[in-house]
Amino acid sequence: MQVVVCSKPNEMSVTERQAPDCAPGEALVAIRRIGICGTDIHAFGGNQPYFVYPRVLGHELSGEVVAAADDVEATLVGQAVYVIPYLHCGECRACRQGRTNCCQKLEVIGVHRDGGMAELLNVPASHLVPVPDLSAEALALVECQAIGAHAVRRGQVERDELVVVVGAGPIGIGVLQVARSRGARVAMVDTNRDRLALCRDELGAEAVWHAIDDDIIAEIEAINDGALADVVFDATGNPQAMNRGFDFAGHGGRYVLVSVVKADITFSDPDFHKKELTLMGSRNATREDFETVTRLMASGDILTEPLITHRGRLEELPTLMPQWCAPGSGVIKAMVTLDGESGEVES
Repeated sequence: MQVVVCSKPNEMSVTERQAPDCAPGEALVAIRRIGICGTDIHAFGGNQPYFVYPRVLGHELSGEVVAAADDVEATLVGQAVYVIPYLHCGECRACRQGRTNCCQKLEVIGVHRDGGMAELLNVPASHLVPVPDLSAEALALVECQAIGAHAVRRGQVERDELVVVVGAGPIGIGVLQVARSRGARVAMVDTNRDRLALCRDELGAEAVWHAIDDDIIAEIEAINDGALADVVFDATGNPQAMNRGFDFAGHGGRYVLVSVVKADITFSDPDFHKKELTLMGSRNATREDFETVTRLMASGDILTEPLITHRGRLEELPTLMPQWCAPGSGVIKAMVTLDGESGEVES
């Protein structure tokens, strides 16, 4: 089978490997779609924490189950599935509390172990979810939108609250769509005007602001009766933006850091205490969040097609990844196809 290996930062190659056999508890998935996310981009560029090379990337995955171990339910074979890529131990304190997304021994497919940039991938059957009524591309987007859903749940977003999302990439868009499904008012902040226009014109953001050119604090107060935001989410992966986000949160507000960066985050303690802010991190997602996303996709509350701006095939990745990672590429979500139904290939 074909496999794409990231051997070191900024270097990928196509290689051949033996097709894997199913170990007990596993099923073999023929990969159909791979979403390219910020983790892949950062890993390709050498800026991803928790990462070692060489590695087969790819954790936003959909496919078809083509084989299963003897101890796996045979009816899984032939079904269209998405992959929950977070492999938790089930035994640590976090797992026992149901917080499998931050398991003490967590391994993520495509980060800590080889992932889905391959024609075939063995996955624990417990981490494959059949969804017959969604397209392969939608299923490959469930994981990134689930990260947004988990962040919204962490932030306890409620109806009519003003939510400010900094970063209008796929994760920030996930926050936008899930928060709107809860009845919140959502404003988006970014430096990319095309992404802001997408959020306003197609995805229902109440307001969009340019991170540099607009006076964000004044804009927030203007639409929130003189108060700052009830909940702020950072989805930028930029330390300066993450530090600045504290200024956007109002008294009694919550600030949720969805991004992870190799940096220290700092804030003014007097301001933090004066506002009695709640600061929290949000990591990955749980099965509950995945189920929320597929339900919202089915109802039309989460749109997927507007996110996909670029497409390519598995064997093209060594050439396409540097293009997709380049500043000014215009990529929101690149989608890799493996079943001959790629549509127009963009680079």
